[in-house]
Amino acid sequence: MSLTANDVTKIAHLARLGIAEQDIDNYAKDLSGILDLMTQMGQLDTSGVTPMAHPLDQMQRLREDIVTETDQREHFQAIAPQTEAGLYLVPKVID
Repeated sequence: MSLTANDVTKIAHLARLGIAEQDIDNYAKDLSGILDLMTQMGQLDTSGVTPMAHPLDQMQRLREDIVTETDQREHFQAIAPQTEAGLYLVPKVID
């Protein structure tokens, strides 16, 4: 697919991008090349290819779930304006 300078101008306007007049032809050539590559990729037979969730076949490294801070709830609730049964009371914001 070949884009014209007019097409690039329209796309830039829709995307609210400012493009210098002297760069429009280069953008048209580059974008046309990208669209041609997408067309070629769309024509490939991928029936035997298993979809991937991630391009790298790796497991995510997880850390152990270890408590690293001391429980300071009583301290923080002691300075709170209002608490009840271990919960913070806040003003109603939705009627």
